[in-house]
Amino acid sequence: MAIMRAIIAESPTELDWREVPDVAAAPGEVLIRVAAAGVNRADLLQAAGRYPPPPGASDIIGLEVSGVVAAVGDGVTEWVAGQGVCALLAGGGYAEYVAVPAQQVLPVPTGVDLVDAAALPEVACTVWSNLVLTAGLSEGQLLLVHGGASGVGSHAIQIARQLGAWVAVTAGSAAKLEFCRELGAEITINYRDEDFVARVREAGGADVILDIMGAAYLDRNVDALADDGQLVVIGMQGGVKGELNLGKLISKRARVIGTALRGRPVDGPHGKGAVVAAVTDKVWPMLGDGRVRPVIGARMPITQAGAAHHLLSSGEVTGKVVLTL
Repeated sequence: MAIMRAIIAESPTELDWREVPDVAAAPGEVLIRVAAAGVNRADLLQAAGRYPPPPGASDIIGLEVSGVVAAVGDGVTEWVAGQGVCALLAGGGYAEYVAVPAQQVLPVPTGVDLVDAAALPEVACTVWSNLVLTAGLSEGQLLLVHGGASGVGSHAIQIARQLGAWVAVTAGSAAKLEFCRELGAEITINYRDEDFVARVREAGGADVILDIMGAAYLDRNVDALADDGQLVVIGMQGGVKGELNLGKLISKRARVIGTALRGRPVDGPHGKGAVVAAVTDKVWPMLGDGRVRPVIGARMPITQAGAAHHLLSSGEVTGKVVLTL
């Protein structure tokens, strides 16, 4: 039996680099020899046994990689062996090789290092699908991003500014807020000692809120919305159950939207293939000419995956953490 190496989670703190059965490209898939893998909070949840992969996906942790095409399955014509690529995954990224549907593979953007490209697929697809394809963020609107210095947050600031929107962010330190200002955020709020609702309402309210907190911020997020505003919830760091005041929602003609990327089908108008195609068409040119850049706070060998997870969970890192092979 052919073998490769991958990270196996024995516990949230025991992430072992060991031999596992090899993978191959099925029809319609691309086999990638991994150069680097991005670290996401979903990886920490999966390692803790709280976020199982979708049916049919690899049990190995990892939602995004960069690397080189090693082989293609039957029916794949748009990718060839030897190409540098990155990819959005349902799982399997913390490994030497990963097989992924061809529709979820992206070229490495012009001017971006192959390793750094591993930090892009998850944040780019998350931000574009939620801010543009779901919420329709447009010029002149105000976007509030919770966790502005995170991987998703730092990318959202840059994309929103390119769309002509104004950006408010929350973060937990002066250094992180200064970093967000450097990326283009106009309103920076330290959530530890400032009321984000009051600050955002001073600016007229948020047209769109990109929220990672979930239940803990639900009522206050609705308060912070402008009329006809949209609250897009993409994370539940603050819990899963909250009370929603429908009277506030109706009076503002507002919407609360919950979305997730990992469990979407590959095909269809809202599938991962459609999101990847839109990102390749709209976001990759911004990366190619430098209007948007990857934000990477740490690069660590994949054998230190446990330490990388600890760093991300600590909240001490700005931007993405990338594991290198």
